[in-house]
This record gives sequence, C-alpha cells and structure tokens, in this order.
Amino acid sequence: MEKRSFLFLIGGIFSLMIAMGIGRFAYTPILPLMQNALSFTNAEAGYLASSNYAGYFVGAILAGVLPLKNNRTFYLRISLIVSILTTCMMGLSHFYFLMLVVRFVSGVASAFIFVLASSIVLDKLAVTGKTSWSGLFYSGVGFGIFFSTLFIPSLNHLFDWEGVWVGLAIVSTILTIFVWFWLKESPNIMKKKDGQPITTQAPPLKWLPWLIAAYGLEGLGYIVTGTFIVSIAEKTPIFSIDPAFVWMVVGLGAIPSCIIWSTLAKKWGFVKTLVFSMILQSIGIALPVFWLTQSSFIISALLFGATFIGITTLATTLARQMSPSNSSRIIGYLTATYASGQMIGPTIAGILSSYTNSFNSALIGAASVVFIGAVLLVSGIRYDQIPNIKTISIKSN
Repeated sequence: MEKRSFLFLIGGIFSLMIAMGIGRFAYTPILPLMQNALSFTNAEAGYLASSNYAGYFVGAILAGVLPLKNNRTFYLRISLIVSILTTCMMGLSHFYFLMLVVRFVSGVASAFIFVLASSIVLDKLAVTGKTSWSGLFYSGVGFGIFFSTLFIPSLNHLFDWEGVWVGLAIVSTILTIFVWFWLKESPNIMKKKDGQPITTQAPPLKWLPWLIAAYGLEGLGYIVTGTFIVSIAEKTPIFSIDPAFVWMVVGLGAIPSCIIWSTLAKKWGFVKTLVFSMILQSIGIALPVFWLTQSSFIISALLFGATFIGITTLATTLARQMSPSNSSRIIGYLTATYASGQMIGPTIAGILSSYTNSFNSALIGAASVVFIGAVLLVSGIRYDQIPNIKTISIKSN
C-alpha cells in the first residue's frame, strides 16, 4: 500500500473512532458513572440513548437525500466539529433535557460522518480494487471503543464523569486534525485510471428490501447489549472487576472482526456470511440470561464485539455493490433503517428492565429479533453462488 493510500485509510479509521467509538458508543461505559452520580433510572438512561439514535436516524435520512455527493469532504469536516462539540457539552451540563438535545445532535453528526466517510473510503477502495480492505476501515469503531475506554477510569478518578466527556472531546479533536489532512475525496473517484468499466458481483436491487428489513432488525436487537452491557455487569454482584473492562473486551473483539468477516465473505459469499454473523450475535446477546457468570459476560462481550461492526461492514459493502454509482444514498437509506431500530431498542429495554428489575426479558427479545433478521436474509444466499455482474460504463477523461 503506498503512503498516500495508507494515510487515507488511517484518516477513515480515525473518523470512525471519533464518530462511533467516542461520539456514539462512549455513552455505554460512562452510563453507570452518570447513573451513580445523577440517579438515572434504567428507563431514563434508555430515553437518553434513544435520543442519540433518533438523531442518528435523522442524520442518516438527511445524508441519503441531500445532494452531498460533490462536497462530501466539506460536510464530513463540519460533522466532525459538531461531534467534538456535543461530546464536550455532555460533560458541561447536568440538565437532563439539555442532555437529550445534545445526544440527539451528536447522533445526527455521527450518522453524517459514518455515511460520508463510508462512501468516500468504499468508493476509493472499489476503484483501486481493494474492496476487501473495507474491514480495515471499519475496524475504526473497535479501535475507538477500546482506546476511549482506556481513558475512562483515569479521567473519572481525576475529574468525575464530567471530565470523562471533556477528555474524550479533546482526544477527538486531536484525531480530527489527522482526518482533516488525510481523508480527502479524490476527484473523479468513480473512474479507474485505465478507463475500464467497474464490475461488481452482488444480489439484484430487487432483493434490497430484504437486506434493509434484516438490517433494521439488527439495529433493534444489537443496541440493547450495545447500550446496557456495562450497566448490567455493574449491577451484577458476581462481576468483581471494573465493569468498563467489559466494554474494552467489546472493542478488542471488534478490531479484527471486520477483517475476519470480510475475508470470510470473499470465501463464502456476503449474504451467507451475514446470516452466520447475525446468528452468532443472537447467541452472544442471550448468553448471560442462561449462564450468569463473570466468564459469560466476557464471552458475551467478545461475541458482541466480534459481530456487531462486522455485520455493518458486510451490510454496507453489500449495499454499495448493489448500487455502486450512488453509494452515499443507498448507504444512507440502509443506515436510516438501522437507526430506526436503534431508536426503539433502548427505550423498550429500559422500560422492561425498570418494570421487571431485570434485563433478562430485554436480552431474550433482542436476541430473538436479531435471529429473525438472519432468517430474512436466507433467501439471498442463492446470489452468493449465481454471478450477477453489473457493469457500469465509465468514460475516461
């Protein structure tokens, strides 16, 4: 990989660390700290998480319908600034209503960054014939989760939960400097240097509704664990180590997962691999319900980390292959459906857990929803074996 391409890819990884690892998912390990300090109920915590995912839904819709194609780098930079500001503001306010607003805006920014960075990076990888490298790009989420969690215990010890948010905003600022210089959209990105047409193998567009429906169910199911796993560990007497360690395990599992799933997709086919990963995730989500030990939490966290961003990698790459000439829009629609599920999941889980004083029913429901999503995708496995070559004629300069 040449130096410029390497820095471009690192810029993409850093953008996901900012938007997803910090702006979106840092809430999970910080939540127990906020609940202890502010006496949040599980229901209130769920509403706060849902506010962020509602913003993510709105952002994904806007990123899919607005004419951003010719100014993706500009809008990406604006979104990064907004993400930093909202992360910082979470540590500067003790008013619940303001937190709801801030998390909503943060969700909008995260969606824009995810959709724009994904379309920019995936387009570049497709043109250079390096689509398999998408796993390296999406590992940014795992790196963001892992490294941001490393800072949390120390920041909390020195500055309490408010300082954690502000400290992570400073980390995001440093990463943004590198993104600013390294992640730039190349002109004529859809053109190959030799002027040859780009070919992709993917299911036909008529199968897209099945992918969208399954991905929406994935968003609804996975986010229950994604929001509450640290809180569940913190409230479980048998869990004797720092609950934040669970989230570090999630990050560690997520870092190599995208590369592994992308490699398997090349060997098995994207749809078949997607089905398997969702079934594996559903098992991990339900595991603490039937096997409540410290080891089960670690295994559940590892399975969750090893699948949730890998599923995103497979789904977005597959969607882009189905419509490579309009990647921002189709990824935006897919992300919007995913976000709609996320918006509902934490609220339902929070209410259920507050009513039953247990997360068991929420975890079983989440696992069931993800499994149903996997079943919906089974009809597409046949396209993994049947070539469906879509040729897009590209005129050279």
